[in-house]
Amino acid sequence: MPSGRFAPSPTGRLHLGNLRTALVAWLFARHDEASFMLRFEDLDMASVRAEHYRTQADDLRRLGLDWDGDMVRQSDRRALYDDAIGRLQRAGLTYRCYCSRREIQEATRAPNGPSVEGGYPGTCRALTDGDRAEREAQGRRSSLRVRGSDEPIEFVDLRCGPVAGVVDDVVIQRFDGTPAYNLAVIVDDVAQGIELVVRADDLLDSTPRQLHLARLLDLTPPAYAHVPLVLGPTGARLAKRDGAVTLADRLALGESPAEVLSFLAGSLGLAEEREPVSVETLRNRFDPTRLPTAALIVDPETLDLRRHRS
Repeated sequence: MPSGRFAPSPTGRLHLGNLRTALVAWLFARHDEASFMLRFEDLDMASVRAEHYRTQADDLRRLGLDWDGDMVRQSDRRALYDDAIGRLQRAGLTYRCYCSRREIQEATRAPNGPSVEGGYPGTCRALTDGDRAEREAQGRRSSLRVRGSDEPIEFVDLRCGPVAGVVDDVVIQRFDGTPAYNLAVIVDDVAQGIELVVRADDLLDSTPRQLHLARLLDLTPPAYAHVPLVLGPTGARLAKRDGAVTLADRLALGESPAEVLSFLAGSLGLAEEREPVSVETLRNRFDPTRLPTAALIVDPETLDLRRHRS
């Protein structure tokens, strides 16, 4: 009975894709009568909007999704991440990186760029104390990186099957001192006892980085199941520009939370079109082996979820 979680960033209202992933994550856990947790990934405080802690939780409740214990905020857990960063530093696995994003992009386009596609080329890995002092005298800020893996990191995703990825030198602390996503997420998942992470498959490529960090920190990582995204009409990630994409948008059109839930369930093969369902019904029907393998393409402008049209 693997415990699960949903971990949104409170930067806006949850859209249909977020809600679909939350539903799948909840079903994975509750189908096996396991615990389910809600965690807000809010370390990037510049992007966080305070009201969306509430609105996101409210939207989950409207669909019938519940969770165990209190809602957790990463911003309240800095001591955990700082401790992990300190352990990696003391082990001699880290180095300061002074590269700007532009410099990294230019280096990755060079003929002798990194072996990992899109990865960091290791520019600052061998800097001397004098090199670092020179950069700091110029006022250049530094992030903190941990050395990558020499061999591919392999794991078996419960939906995607075997996955392998070579890990470049991963940022674990940003220029402003904020712990980076890949470090915080694996530290949190292990600290909270999460046994199965269910999330959208755009994060599949980041999983080897998190497994690499878990190995360096001597942590036992969770299992993973990456599920297809919901895409907009152009095939790009669903976004506000596509129209009525949030639950609040759909309610403003006269649709009910139950109708949105029915649509999400139908998109997962768990309900007939416009069939009234509850999360308890879906929990009993859930079969992870029958989840769709392709992304769902939605045009919110033409979508009508109402069962009874006027």
